[in-house]
Amino acid sequence: MKSLFRRGASFLNPRTPQAAAEGTLFTKVDPAIDGEDCDHDCASCTIQYPSKFDIDTKDKLYGNVKGWATHVLIATGKTDWVRDVADEEGSVMEAIEKNGLKPSNGPLKLSASNMPVPDEYHHHDIGKRPTTALILPAFTFVDHVTPALASDLITYFVNTSLTTSSPLNNSRLDKILATTTLEPEPEAEAGPESESDNSTPAAPSLSQTTATSSSMDYTALTTLHSRPCRHSAVILLCSQRTRDIRCGQSAPLLRREFERHLRPLGLYRDLNDERPGGVGIYFISHVGGHKYSANVIVYRRRNLNPEGAATEAGNVALEEGAVQGIWLARVKPEDCEGIVKFTVLQGKVVKPESQLRGGFDREKGLVSW
Repeated sequence: MKSLFRRGASFLNPRTPQAAAEGTLFTKVDPAIDGEDCDHDCASCTIQYPSKFDIDTKDKLYGNVKGWATHVLIATGKTDWVRDVADEEGSVMEAIEKNGLKPSNGPLKLSASNMPVPDEYHHHDIGKRPTTALILPAFTFVDHVTPALASDLITYFVNTSLTTSSPLNNSRLDKILATTTLEPEPEAEAGPESESDNSTPAAPSLSQTTATSSSMDYTALTTLHSRPCRHSAVILLCSQRTRDIRCGQSAPLLRREFERHLRPLGLYRDLNDERPGGVGIYFISHVGGHKYSANVIVYRRRNLNPEGAATEAGNVALEEGAVQGIWLARVKPEDCEGIVKFTVLQGKVVKPESQLRGGFDREKGLVSW
């Protein structure tokens, strides 16, 4: 086991991220650079929230989120859950929380999600159903995770995963990216306040360095297997109606509007579309701050042409994971166009003063906490 961690340590040098002051973590759009209408609401948006969709618009948002090192999404095939997802009977979330499984590389944010479950999920009894986990910012899928294997998920994949503070250290990709940009790809047919936010405290670290789980060979130690998530970005929308009805109302409306702006760019990916590049949209459970609905978290890779995912640059970038995690709140349907155009594609924020809650930038070595 120690040799495996030593192998992982060679991937990345330790670095303590700096807490960024408001206005320095992410770049705000600039009309002089991004166009005069860069900070305007979408004029063609016809979707609106219900008339009684009231939220807090006065509180200061930035910096009031708990820090996290890794974010794990557990596939459930559902868009709503019991109030505390750790109480979902027979679930991986229950196994992680009730057994006190805490990663060694920092706080874990654990979310149930509407990612589709594998076919065999329905062929097993509750408590034995295998499902899929997505580890962020590593962009790594782990397949066939059962409650009994939750410990393996944490030990062999989350503990060794990239974190929100992992430095890039990727001069090889820097050289390749010097001449590439993230551009839309042709449309193709889909292939086969500090509230509780489901973050768990970090256990004492076994190592101050981390590595991608794909760099390790655990086949002799666990039956679980990982594979890269090849999306260029994912958009996470809180949809948990049992925690706040506004989340159940806003998530499907925002998904429709995000899809409307992603599809013409060839970037929309539905739940079963794992083609390289593009943007996945997932519903997740409570993340905190429902009075600031809608909460939207964007994990994005560096500016890389999605078609390059099968090239040398793409293969190197897969190991790099998400460079930024941008947590927005008070998002309305008319904000979706700007979020796609500037946040998802460029890593910029349109309305940081009123919408930015926090996040991380691994390229700058900055976090909001």
